[in-house]
Amino acid sequence: MNLSRRSFLRAEGALLALPFLPSLAAADGLPPESAQPRKKLAIVYLPNGIVRRCFFPGEGHVDAPDFIGGFEADKIKHERRIKNTPGIHPLELTETLQPLAEHVADITLITGLDRSYKDGQDVHAQGASCYLTSVSPKMAADRGIAHPNGRTLDQVIGDAVGHATVFNTLEISCNGFTAPKEPIEFDNISWYGPGRIAPSIREPQKLYDRLFLRQGYRDHVADVTDLVLADAGSLARRLGREDRRTLDEFMEMIRGIERRIAKMDRLLTEADVRIPTQEVLPRGEYIRLQMDLMLTAFRMGITDVCTFMIGPERWDATLMYEGVFDQPVQHHEMTHNQKGDGFKQLQKIDRFHLEQYAYLIRRMKEIKESDGRSLLDHSLVAFGAGLGDGATHQFFDLPMILAGTAQGEVKQGRFLKMPSGTLNSNLWLSLARVMGLEIDSFADSTGLISELLA
Repeated sequence: MNLSRRSFLRAEGALLALPFLPSLAAADGLPPESAQPRKKLAIVYLPNGIVRRCFFPGEGHVDAPDFIGGFEADKIKHERRIKNTPGIHPLELTETLQPLAEHVADITLITGLDRSYKDGQDVHAQGASCYLTSVSPKMAADRGIAHPNGRTLDQVIGDAVGHATVFNTLEISCNGFTAPKEPIEFDNISWYGPGRIAPSIREPQKLYDRLFLRQGYRDHVADVTDLVLADAGSLARRLGREDRRTLDEFMEMIRGIERRIAKMDRLLTEADVRIPTQEVLPRGEYIRLQMDLMLTAFRMGITDVCTFMIGPERWDATLMYEGVFDQPVQHHEMTHNQKGDGFKQLQKIDRFHLEQYAYLIRRMKEIKESDGRSLLDHSLVAFGAGLGDGATHQFFDLPMILAGTAQGEVKQGRFLKMPSGTLNSNLWLSLARVMGLEIDSFADSTGLISELLA
């Protein structure tokens, strides 16, 4: 493939891929179909479950759950299960979901989903590593695999659609801890296969370097954009008005990312060495920076499929939720203390995470693709957890929100109640089909969720 400066701005040690610019395509005599944006898929993972009665409409009367640990999650399945009456309803936002108020027409809330589970492995480990699995418990037993860990949905989709991008998939995490606190299964949702992790990138600087292929050039030059601005200025003179605006917005986005990385570097440098440095990284700033890097990868055509962990499962360590608590807190520990008013403090973290998801949706609506529609119009953005509740550790009745229409193929703006016990692999099969895969099953799926499809 011929990569000219019409597609990239480059300098020694740096390579900056541009968003699609129609006026350049026209100048190169490309056919109109080449301008059609590709579909994107982002899967955002929420650790440690949620406070159900504040999250799902109609569950506000439910009592705080007792703590059920160990490997007992399966024993409470029948007594704790919510009995859904299947149907499609208007989406009414609970207190936790209020940050999504401006995006009601762009999202669907889904209830009634279960995931694969097998006794003998920690529920948090399975919550993460089995969330996107392509192996059912029976398939695992037939293959001699101890637990239902297999090749995950993102990798399967990436195999099919990744030929058009630099990376088949991209794996991102917002786990800022430098020292390992848990086995690897707690901190990854993307797997090439049993025991074969697709490692996520935690550090914004490393993710930035990977996107721009700089390979250590930062030691010599402060900003990638300083290297390419002169070339960008020359290019801009040959663009149409809308393309110039797109290029200006893109370059400003890159500059903003660099400024934020520098700010986080200063926070770490100036931290009191007696305090673990990860405690001084504000969670919201960190998460939004990683989200913007993911959107840059989408916009640059580096990947069309990305997994994004807002945080690791369990990891009993403190985090600073700016604007929520005055001091760092332990998310996982709080999920085990929901009695009395304990759930009210935990619910603040759920709402904080929804604010980050709302930010992601807003940014995707602001970014325009070559056909004039937004990045969100061409995308699917799933937001969910591998645990239905952090106290009961249940692997059933999982929370799920889906944003975007994938070029009009998915209906939005609804509350979709599935029959209790619907496998989340049915949802994964549906997303795979929307992304263009011609497959009839995925993992232990029993069929498509046709209610989602336009």
